[in-house]
Amino acid sequence: MAALRRIAGFPALPRAALSLPLAAARPYHSYDHPATKPSFNQTETAILSAAYAHVPELGFTQEALGRGARDVGYSDMSTTALQDGLFSLIRYHLVTRREGLAARSADVLGAEGEGQASQIVDRVERLTWERLIGNRDVIHKWQEALAVMAQPSYVPASLKELSLLADEIWFLAGDKAVDPTWYTKRASLSAIYASSELFMTTDRSADFAETRAFLGRRLEETQKAGSVLGAVGEWVGFTASAGVNVLRSKGVRI
Repeated sequence: MAALRRIAGFPALPRAALSLPLAAARPYHSYDHPATKPSFNQTETAILSAAYAHVPELGFTQEALGRGARDVGYSDMSTTALQDGLFSLIRYHLVTRREGLAARSADVLGAEGEGQASQIVDRVERLTWERLIGNRDVIHKWQEALAVMAQPSYVPASLKELSLLADEIWFLAGDKAVDPTWYTKRASLSAIYASSELFMTTDRSADFAETRAFLGRRLEETQKAGSVLGAVGEWVGFTASAGVNVLRSKGVRI
């Protein structure tokens, strides 16, 4: 826990990075400025929510999408209207699990005051673990998701979701910092979450106890600034290699 508190000692960002025009896209979390449109429209939500119910059995596959479409009265062909195709189903998982954290945060954190920085870091750990457990029902199919996410056209969207998740966790934990540590804390947590999620895909321990321990260790290691960029690079590299292996196992020549 002490490691994250040392993030405040990281070097400040260059002056140029602090002089962006006010009209630039807002990079920080604020419920006062919600997204201009929902993540999915009504039809997409209907199909994807129905398809998601089939993921534990069928995985993140076109078959699951087709089954979901039929469940809500659409034809299989209707899934072609999904802007990102099969990745839409993966993004549905990422978005809904992230957005669901706010509703569960009171139970996860309990009735606490704002507290000290140490308490905020503890909340970050608990919220991060809560999000990881949100993968419980589909973690055995996550390699299929990695195969799709490994495609170059989807890596930016995947990393964006990772960034939004880190922002949400720090926000729900009560972090109100507006200094340059805003960036370093979120970069660190993104790397920690990504590596913990990857670890979870191979964790066979009861209730994912080994993943919980791994998460704790990674939080303690964040005093090493190099581990931030390294872990993000590790996530991208692992995603790509895992995706290629899954595609090859399905007979794709790559």
